[in-house]
Amino acid sequence: MVETDVTLSSGHTMPTLGLGVYMNEECAEACKVALQNGYRMIDGARYYENEAQVGVGVGKSGAKREDIFITSKVFHTDFTYDGTMTAVKDSIANLGSSYYDLYLTHSAIGGKEARLAAYRALLDAKASGMIKSVGVSNYSAKHIEEIRKAGLEMPVVNQVELHPFCQQKPIVEYCSKHNIIVQAYSPLLRGAFDNPVIQKLSYSKDPAQILVRWSLQRGFVPLPKSSQPERIISNGQVFSWNIEPMDMEKLDALDRGKEGAVTWNPVDVD
Repeated sequence: MVETDVTLSSGHTMPTLGLGVYMNEECAEACKVALQNGYRMIDGARYYENEAQVGVGVGKSGAKREDIFITSKVFHTDFTYDGTMTAVKDSIANLGSSYYDLYLTHSAIGGKEARLAAYRALLDAKASGMIKSVGVSNYSAKHIEEIRKAGLEMPVVNQVELHPFCQQKPIVEYCSKHNIIVQAYSPLLRGAFDNPVIQKLSYSKDPAQILVRWSLQRGFVPLPKSSQPERIISNGQVFSWNIEPMDMEKLDALDRGKEGAVTWNPVDVD
């Protein structure tokens, strides 16, 4: 049984499926379609330059703000305390809402002092009500250990590239041990569905649905992205069926570690 929500260590609940909006600068329509067809989470970032579009899409969807979970991320070029605080305030203005449900440091690039300064700013933004929960993205265990050793509140989420070919096992193990939910970006392999194992698992579902469902059954929170309404809808039709254990094992066996990555995957930076 895959739940449609998960409780974060902050006490807030988060949907277990979200729409990613990377490389979709005109994403208002995609957000509207998603929210009108069962999605309740939108994953954005300042780097995507579409925070305002997310706000427009939310408004057009007719959904209540309090029923939606919206994420953004601060990019490493703003990794100072003041730079991060300014970024959060600007994100809120772009969205047209008084808060974000989740705000992440976009990566660990920039060095220890810079990322800790950015993280402290996010915690203070949370204390002031601008953010409900704070997390990280593209962090390995060593980066999160810096937070723990600094005596700071641990992140509720670590968002990393994650799919059958790049399963990030050391990071997943660490996050599980420390009650950090793992969000999966690029769960659809950027459309590279030609692997025969994926092709042969039909379940009367398409490869994208198989990959999203694999992620859910592994306990991850997948963030599939698309700008096509029909794909957005079908990618969300993943809660009323299961991949059998034998087939989950076949997908699990596809792991190639870091060699299987299809994006920048900067988890090993110093």
